Amino acid sequence: MSEKITLSFKPKAVTKRLLSVLNKRGADVVENRYGLGAKSIRMTLDAIGKKYGITRERVRQIENHSLSLIRKSKEYKSEQVVFDELKAVVVELGGLVSEKDLLKHLAKDESGQNHIHFLLVAGEEFMREKEDEEFKHRWHVDSDLSKRIHASLRKLYSKLSDDELVLEADLIDDFLEEVKDMNDKYKNDEVIKRWLSISNKIGKNPLGEWGRTDSPNVNAKGMRDYAFLVIRKHGSPIHFKEVAKAISQYFNKKAHVATTHNELIKDPRFVLVGRGLYALAEWGYMSGVVKDVIKKIIDKNGPLTKEDIIKKVLKERYVKENTIMVNLQNPKYFKKDKEGRYNIA
Repeated sequence: MSEKITLSFKPKAVTKRLLSVLNKRGADVVENRYGLGAKSIRMTLDAIGKKYGITRERVRQIENHSLSLIRKSKEYKSEQVVFDELKAVVVELGGLVSEKDLLKHLAKDESGQNHIHFLLVAGEEFMREKEDEEFKHRWHVDSDLSKRIHASLRKLYSKLSDDELVLEADLIDDFLEEVKDMNDKYKNDEVIKRWLSISNKIGKNPLGEWGRTDSPNVNAKGMRDYAFLVIRKHGSPIHFKEVAKAISQYFNKKAHVATTHNELIKDPRFVLVGRGLYALAEWGYMSGVVKDVIKKIIDKNGPLTKEDIIKKVLKERYVKENTIMVNLQNPKYFKKDKEGRYNIA
């Protein structure tokens, strides 16, 4: 998603030519504000104000006046080909791009990214929208397109239930449905993924599944959440040792076998269905030991033959038939009627 795009110009040389139209203080304020110096450090309005013994508001005025002078200069007009090229890159990347993603495409280090950022600020055709609760910092060159993508992302979010997880391919299909009457040049997976990455409310977990970012299924915190995602991805009962191994593999977290097992025991989202084997309760497995499972089956279905009970228990538990029979033959819990069917004692 962030392959480097080779530009035909040198950003640092362009910024140097643009800054040449300013007086020493104006150039210094802009250089410090955007991290265009040797150290690539972006200074705050307060820090620059202290340096010159002026208020932060005065610094802001100098910055805005300097940008205005640059835009009115003949040097700016002579760099139009540079701004056209940058505009073409924004369009190629989807017309609306997160700032982080755009800068990563255009420069590999912080210094280069700071110079590109300054050119985007100076260029009149580029519009920046600040990060908010819904979206990250982002740039666009077409307000109508930007509004439509924002609206589509909001709609996509509203369709997701709280803890729902969706495969990336399915989410891309859903998004394509939302933007079906948009220009075909934007209808490719890479552009859609870039648009999705703008959202602060929709995100991807380390297993590549998408959902709401406030869900523990996306922003997993702690062993229990990791274990839930691992078992869910596995799709069938799995041994706790394998769960620990998968947590280390997918989440790059040290998962001790004993700790992992302990967390599985304590959390009602998990059901022990065999020796060391765990499933998700949401898959419909009954909780409890074999005896409890038999009781629940008889409660639900009424008296049943030995064969029927074994068949139904084996759907719930990975145990030997003999284990089921040992429990069934305990007169303390179960009794057999004249037809050979078992009921609760």
